[in-house]
Amino acid sequence: MVTLSVSAPSHPFQAHLQWVTFDWEIAKRWVYRLQRRIAKATVEKRFNKVKVLQRLLTRSFYARMLAVRQVTSNKGKHTPGVDKEVWSEAYQKGLAASNLSKIGYKPQPLRRIYIPKKNRKLRPLSIPTMRDRAMQALYLMALNPVAETTADRDSFGFRQYRSAHDALQKCYCNLASKGKAQWILEADIKSCFDEISHEWILNNIPIDKSILRKWLKSGYVENGTLFDTTAGTPQGGIISPVICNMVLDGLQQTVNKHQGVKKYVNFIRYADDFIVTGNSPETLKEIQHDIEKFLAERGLSLSKDKTKITHINDGFDFLGFNIRKYNGKYLSKPSKDNVKKVLFRDKVDH
Repeated sequence: MVTLSVSAPSHPFQAHLQWVTFDWEIAKRWVYRLQRRIAKATVEKRFNKVKVLQRLLTRSFYARMLAVRQVTSNKGKHTPGVDKEVWSEAYQKGLAASNLSKIGYKPQPLRRIYIPKKNRKLRPLSIPTMRDRAMQALYLMALNPVAETTADRDSFGFRQYRSAHDALQKCYCNLASKGKAQWILEADIKSCFDEISHEWILNNIPIDKSILRKWLKSGYVENGTLFDTTAGTPQGGIISPVICNMVLDGLQQTVNKHQGVKKYVNFIRYADDFIVTGNSPETLKEIQHDIEKFLAERGLSLSKDKTKITHINDGFDFLGFNIRKYNGKYLSKPSKDNVKKVLFRDKVDH
């Protein structure tokens, strides 16, 4: 396989021409073929070959162009980082792709902002610079084939060709019939993105460790003050959801150890939200104990206030829907909180 070799444009017009005349379909096919080889090597447990292929992909000009295209065409393309820079012109994108390299790379601190949560508290959001986003997108192309190959079967969040509705369909399959489980463990991980152990990430996430360490330790700026980051992967980073998924992969295997005759143990996860079904509260308490040990190894813990065991007749909220049985019939409908949110928004609009 031969990759395209392109010298860095010496003039903005050359960079503009390079960007607007680039053949994106050839680039996507080339990167996809390499990703398939990475996935195949992962299945065969040839991890040295995985590293070689990942290095080849991240040095490819095709992949660099696609990475810049991704960060300049998504929803956050107009949101700057601490350098207040966005890439809106074609020549800026062409120059950025040509100069995207590990050599001499040092990420800048994240820009910290806060967004409201459902409980009226604030969620921290950390915004990388455009260059750091493009580097993350580049290395994500190399990490995704590994993440998809090793992922839990019933993990649905932040994965290609999967959605929240797939997770809700799985709930129906596991709970609707008469002979299915009647009890549900509603699990909530406390500050998942913010508390993940950096040591665990560096020891277990299979991408370039020097780059990964720089991202994790880059710090963040809030009100003009620089703060260190000692744990977690920032919400707002392109690669963070996949890292979070890989940290939690293995939960299903932990839960499945408790499967047995008529225990009806099933596991459904969307990012850091998950439920476990079972035939009794006692079974689910045993499973919860093993889940807590699994999470503790990764620096995480379950929220005591939000984690609970519920009967299907009482219902539970999952991914914005309320799921329960009425007189033995399975029904799912938008949760009360989500209905109130829509009604309140309509009132504000009018």
